[in-house]
Amino acid sequence: MQDWTDKYTSYLHKQQTPPPQADRGAKLTGELQKDLQLLLARLGENGDLVVRDFRLLGAHPAAIVFFSSLVNMEQVREYVLKPLMANAPGQPELPGNTDGIIPYLWNTVVEVTQGTASTDLAELPPAAVKGDLILLIDGVPEALRMEMRQIDMRGVEQPQTEQVIRGPREGYVEKLENNLSLLRYRLQSTDLRIEISPLGTRTQSRVALCYIDGIADSSLVAEAMRRISLIQTDGILDAGYIEQFIEDQPLSPFPQVQSTERPDKTAAALLEGRVAILVDGSPFALIVPALFNQFFQTVDDYTERFIMGSLIRLIRLIALAFSLFFPALYVSVISYNPELLPTDFAVAISGGRAGVPFPAVLEVLIMEVSMEVLREATIRLPQMIGGALSIVGVLVIGQAAVGAGLASPITVVIVALTTIGSFATPAYNAAIALRMLRFPLIVLAGMFGLYGVMIGTILILNHLLYLESFGVPYMTPYIPGKWRDLRDTLVRAPLWWMRRRPSFLHPQDPDRLSASVPSREVDGILRQGDGTDD
Repeated sequence: MQDWTDKYTSYLHKQQTPPPQADRGAKLTGELQKDLQLLLARLGENGDLVVRDFRLLGAHPAAIVFFSSLVNMEQVREYVLKPLMANAPGQPELPGNTDGIIPYLWNTVVEVTQGTASTDLAELPPAAVKGDLILLIDGVPEALRMEMRQIDMRGVEQPQTEQVIRGPREGYVEKLENNLSLLRYRLQSTDLRIEISPLGTRTQSRVALCYIDGIADSSLVAEAMRRISLIQTDGILDAGYIEQFIEDQPLSPFPQVQSTERPDKTAAALLEGRVAILVDGSPFALIVPALFNQFFQTVDDYTERFIMGSLIRLIRLIALAFSLFFPALYVSVISYNPELLPTDFAVAISGGRAGVPFPAVLEVLIMEVSMEVLREATIRLPQMIGGALSIVGVLVIGQAAVGAGLASPITVVIVALTTIGSFATPAYNAAIALRMLRFPLIVLAGMFGLYGVMIGTILILNHLLYLESFGVPYMTPYIPGKWRDLRDTLVRAPLWWMRRRPSFLHPQDPDRLSASVPSREVDGILRQGDGTDD
């Protein structure tokens, strides 16, 4: 094995005299050494590239080419090399004509489930870097590509970003095959369609587009395929890359594509008529279209009884309002309209702020920025250290700021409640959007008081009404409103009451609940005067 000095010298020599490249569309010649030379020239020198010469059935010179980091070496030895090199007594001889050798080996010798024959030399290098074994035989102008890819990945674990109290504990991993198996495990239907194609000129990452035939609107599926086909980049390393290319308004702080690492959540979205996108190497799935209402719903809302689910959802929406408006309302009332507060409460706040040298708007901004810095540091640090830092940040730094006169106690309470409210938002990217919008609202409140809060709220609502996700208005089903779709918004109606799929998705099969399901007494009461179920 060469040391690094020899490798450096060899590398400089190769840069001065680049190896010959195979022409696009070039065919295999049948000369083993020549075909090997052209193939290795395209693959280059790699430490994990293996070229194994042997004699096919003890007679014909042959070689296999593969990357040891992409395959299981034991399986290669057991299911490929051992059968190909065997020369057992009474074994039929190879066919005399070259056209029949590859079919003979595939049908009677090798023990591999998937493979294909190829005469095009340009097809072999991309197949090798994806984990295929390339078999070349002297005198045969055809190669056998055998799929032997096996990569060690982490096992299926509980999702880290979407915790639930009651629900499945399985989350996606980085391997696409594992993720698709988790999805098919929950959707054991012949109507589930999975379209897989490579994306990225250099990474050739496999991207899977999933939908249910007979439910998903064909125009939605076609639009998702069109947007993915327009992506022209050299690398797709995560599903987040695709999200940035296919969203409608990239400059908006609000996400227009939902990401999840839960296969049960993906299955539920597909059953509604949505489309899911998975990427090999990413533990997240993308769901389109994604609307504002989706980012504040969790699995717990549906696995719990509808009364509990509705209560939890209302608490979550109250926390949303806290995280967005509470600091701005505090600044506007303290700075411009203290008469709106009860007298005793206003006197207590004034006493707490007596030694603070900053105006209320600057005080709140300093505390909010400090909290965001602590939050980001907690996320990036190792888990054990991050937990200790959060405790120090909340107890020590907050108390020190009050003691030093940099902030009043009521401001610390306001910022703490705001932070806790942002933690209640299930979707991380939606929580970031609310955290970003909190700062301009505070500035407007400091400049114009309650009028500033009103102006900021109107601007945010106008922006939300302007947004779309794959042609669906972002604020659907609130605006435009439809009674049938409003049953799963602020509260979660009983499952037996939500008989149809969301109409704004234009599903081919609108019925979710069979008409033969026995009606309940409660269902009959709730549906009085709603005979059309629309």
